[in-house]
Order: sequence, then C-alpha cells, then structure tokens
Amino acid sequence: MSLAAATRDAVRERPFLYDALRAGVVNYTAAARTLDVDGDTDAVATALRRFAEELSDGPVHDSEASVSMQSGLGRVETDDALLVVGDTRLGEGAGSLTGIVASGDVSGAALGDVLGRLRVADIAVEAAGVGEGTLVVVVQRRDGPDALRAVESTAGR
Repeated sequence: MSLAAATRDAVRERPFLYDALRAGVVNYTAAARTLDVDGDTDAVATALRRFAEELSDGPVHDSEASVSMQSGLGRVETDDALLVVGDTRLGEGAGSLTGIVASGDVSGAALGDVLGRLRVADIAVEAAGVGEGTLVVVVQRRDGPDALRAVESTAGR
C-alpha cells in the first residue's frame, strides 16, 4: 500500500480529522505525527495536504426541516411510538424524556451533525434516529431547550 493510500485510510478511521481536512483547519505536520502511518512525517503531511485538496469544502448535508419539541416521552408498549430502536419504543405520556423532532428534508448526515453538536454541548442523547423525512433525538427533560436550539441550528429552517 502506498504512503498516500495508508494516510487516507488512517484519516478515514478518524472522522474528526476528515472533517477538519474538509474545513481546512489542520496543521498537517501535527496531524501527521498523530497518525500511525509508516513514513517520514513530512511525507505524511504532504499526503494529508494533497488529500485535503481533493475534498469538497461544501456542506455535508443540506437540511431544511421544521423542528419541534415533545415532552413526556418514555417507554411504551403500543405501536404508536415516536421512536423505535431495537426493542425500545419511546412515546408520549410515558415518562420524563424530551424528544426533538425535525420534519422535512433530513438525512443520516444531518443526524451525525446533530449528534456532534449535542456531544460538544455535553447533552447526553438517550436515543436517536432518522428515516423518511423525520429526525428524532431524545434527551433528558432539562436538556430539551438546549437540544432544540442545537437541532434548529443544524437541521432547521
């Protein structure tokens, strides 16, 4: 495997570095030192620079969705659940969780960005999912307003 290919593989194992390369905010030499790639640091830095030049700097997703908040979510046994993940069914009137729902043009990439925003804001996500024009994240009640703002700024209109 070439040095360039090994460098690209190492970057793909670190989504944060991939995103930073796309954004153009990487010190290539410092990044090269952190990668487990056999080769001279300067050569790895050059491979990183060339890889970054090939990446699109446009948005990962274009979302346009209306965002709302639903309080009182918890585990339900009915088919009328807001979110189903495995055997967990979360619906209204059954608990103290809050669901943030974005309806419209949303995607898995939008969910990834939303989860990243919530992670940085130190908001724990209890459950999340996206499908058929709906994105849902479930958080503790006290985190609802901050989560709503994060989802609105990431996926909202």
